[in-house]
Amino acid sequence: MVHNEISKVGLMKHGMKQRIVGVIPARMESTRLPRKPLVSLRGHPLIAWVYGHARKVAELDELLIATDSDEIVEWCRSLRIPAMMTSPAHRSGTDRMLEVVTRQTREGSRGNIYVNIQGDEPFVRPEHFKLLLQPFLAGATANASASANQAGRLARGAAKVSTLKVAIKPEEADDPNVVKVVTDSSDRALYFSRSRIPFTRTDAGETTYYKHLGLYAFSVDVLEEFHHWRHRRLELAEGLEQLRFLENGVPIIVLETRQDTIGVDTRADLAAAEEFILQTALEFPEF
Repeated sequence: MVHNEISKVGLMKHGMKQRIVGVIPARMESTRLPRKPLVSLRGHPLIAWVYGHARKVAELDELLIATDSDEIVEWCRSLRIPAMMTSPAHRSGTDRMLEVVTRQTREGSRGNIYVNIQGDEPFVRPEHFKLLLQPFLAGATANASASANQAGRLARGAAKVSTLKVAIKPEEADDPNVVKVVTDSSDRALYFSRSRIPFTRTDAGETTYYKHLGLYAFSVDVLEEFHHWRHRRLELAEGLEQLRFLENGVPIIVLETRQDTIGVDTRADLAAAEEFILQTALEFPEF
C-alpha cells in the first residue's frame, strides 16, 4: 500500500474521512525580527515559502493563514491565498487557531484535526506532515519513515496532540532559542525546555539531545479544551505554550524525524536560511 493510500485509509473515523485543516498563524509584531511574515527571503516573503511548501501536502483538506494584520490579509487576497482575520488579543498561535475552530464551527466547516504550521518555518516538507499525522491513524500501517519502535506504537487512533523532534549536536543543546524535548519509551513528551535536557553527568555516557520542531497536529476536541485552561507555572517559566498540555495531563506524542528545519526568528536565522537555499539550490515553491 503506498503512502497516500495509507493516509486515506488511516484517516478514517466511523467510515468517514477525517477533515484535516492546516493553519498558518501569522502576526507582524515580532520583537526579534520586525514584520517577520513579510520579510524577504530570496525575493519572496517568508510566509510565502511556508504556504508554498504546506500547499504540497496532500493530506490537508484546507489550508489558510490566520492573522491579526490587515497588511497580511491584503497580501493574501492579492495572491488568492485563503486568509482569516483574527483578534489581536491572542497570546499564542494555538489561541489564534482556536478562533479559526470557533468560526468554522459556526459556518459548518469545522475540521477533525488541525495542524499548526509555524509561519517562520520556510522549509517544512510533506514528509514532516506525513509523520506528524501518523498518531491519528486508526489502525493503518505505520509510516515507512518511522522507526521500527515507533511503528509499533503509532496505529493507536486516539492521539490528541502530536509534534516532531530531531537530534542535534550537544553544543546546540545549550542555546535557549533551541527548545529541547525528552520523551518516554512510548514517544510521549516528558518535558520541553529551553535549558539543556537531560542534564548529563560526566560519567553518564553518551547522550542524544533532541530539538523540538514547532509543527503540531491537534484533535479539535483538545483545542477546545485548551481554551479553558489557565496559564500555569511551567508554561510561564519557560515561555512554552505546549507545556500547558502536559500540565493539564494531556499527552503529547513526539516522533523523530531526520529532516531538520530552520526556524527564522532573527536576522542571523534569516541569513542561515538564505545560505541553505543557495547551498541546496532550493527553488521557491510556486503556488
